[in-house]
Amino acid sequence: MKEDNLLTASKPNILLGSPVRQSPKVLNEFLSAVSNLRKDQFNLDVFFLENNEDTNSTNLLIEFQEQNNNVRIEHAEVTDVYARNDHTHYWNEQLIWKVADYKNQIIDIAIKENYDYLFLVDSDLILHPDTIDWLLKADKDIISEIFWTKWQPEAHAQPQVWVSNEYTQFEQQRGEYLTEEEKSARYMHFLTKLRIPGVYEVGGLGACTLISRKALLAGVNFKQIKNLSFWGEDRHFCIRAGALGLSMHVDTHVPPLHLYRESDLEQVEAYKKSWETPSSQIEVITKGKPKLTLSMVVKNESSRYLKQALESHRKFIDEAVIIDDGSTDDSVAVCLEVLKDIPVRMVKNEESKFGNEVELRKQQWEETISMNPDWILNLDADEIFEDKFAEEVHKLLEQDEFDLYSFRLYDFWNLTHYREDEYWKAHLYYRPFLLRYRKEFDYTWKETPQHCGRYPQNIFNLPNSISQLRLKHLGWANEQERLQKFERYKTLDPGAKYGDIRQYTSILDENPNLIEWQE
Repeated sequence: MKEDNLLTASKPNILLGSPVRQSPKVLNEFLSAVSNLRKDQFNLDVFFLENNEDTNSTNLLIEFQEQNNNVRIEHAEVTDVYARNDHTHYWNEQLIWKVADYKNQIIDIAIKENYDYLFLVDSDLILHPDTIDWLLKADKDIISEIFWTKWQPEAHAQPQVWVSNEYTQFEQQRGEYLTEEEKSARYMHFLTKLRIPGVYEVGGLGACTLISRKALLAGVNFKQIKNLSFWGEDRHFCIRAGALGLSMHVDTHVPPLHLYRESDLEQVEAYKKSWETPSSQIEVITKGKPKLTLSMVVKNESSRYLKQALESHRKFIDEAVIIDDGSTDDSVAVCLEVLKDIPVRMVKNEESKFGNEVELRKQQWEETISMNPDWILNLDADEIFEDKFAEEVHKLLEQDEFDLYSFRLYDFWNLTHYREDEYWKAHLYYRPFLLRYRKEFDYTWKETPQHCGRYPQNIFNLPNSISQLRLKHLGWANEQERLQKFERYKTLDPGAKYGDIRQYTSILDENPNLIEWQE
């Protein structure tokens, strides 16, 4: 079969290989997508190694072979039961290494028959017609097209790529200690980045991967690394690739639809329809200017940065929801005075709820959504955006592609300099502050008394992006206040259960590394 392509040697020759053990309904959609792949820029042969339990699936493969050129099928004996349902898939060691062996057989064919690339793809994916074009364009030795899956029905969607280890999806240097809050922030940063079309280096990937001949000849394969306990043949492939000095990447331009459950077939029509009209041509229908609601919790803030912050925010907000959490000063009066011509929903707690932050944040959320906001800007009383935010925020509010924006937060150690060192580098990552409110979305919270997050924990299931607009955090800019915070952390989290004791202690550093802020 490969010899037929010698007449068109100017184009790369690609073998699409797939082990197939699939239900007929899902397989039919997969085969349709393979047929629809645009092949102007390359020559494509197809190889299926099938061991279907359902003869209807086998017949679909045979029909596909009869209707298409350059399709080869080999049959493997069915000896194991592969259980799956609308909750999840059930794998065992024997099944995993059987699949690994199938993939290695396909690798051997690609090498022996001199293919320029092997495209290994699972049979439960609906590929975008331009998938291989995008992967080729990236010019990488090992690159996957991203797709997103809810591994359990109630979970949020996650990508099939990761940063390190078995499935770690945040960056962490060797020996670096991270609090749960820092892990969460970096995890959100990783997922947010992958929602933006581009090509990114990753530490692990699978299921929809283009592999160059160079990588194949270097020795990448799915054989078990016996002194490695990681689950799944893709982990062993990726670790071997890394050991061979091969980097791995992911493209995020044309994600396939993963039919992980048969119920996912309900999404097929909408997914295919999205191919017809480029997103840049979709008409955005808006009903006037989106309403921006400031959501804030205050407690004894009148002598700190509250007035300065509200004077900055009033330039772009339409209304405010403020929870006064047991203040004994005139914080309420300051809020009402600075925002006197802006609608304000002021809620006063006679006793502070900050000792159980999740209760306070849930209250803040419920009071905010009672205003029926379009967008929610959740800021603390000592957080102020750089000046150009007021001029550019409307661009974020008026677009219709993303429902969540994350920003970099800079911890100021005085009024002109921010801190950057091992324990103070929040500004290197992106955190969510601006959210479009969707009534139909089922929001859930992280149920921890501290570091629960100011938004529900599953907001990254919504389409999201990052903004280069910067946010200044003045909460550490005064030495006396730093001492007070240090004492408060010792009281609220004495065993550093919710944070890092080394970061708590670093608050007292006498000579921290400071960088001057440039507006």
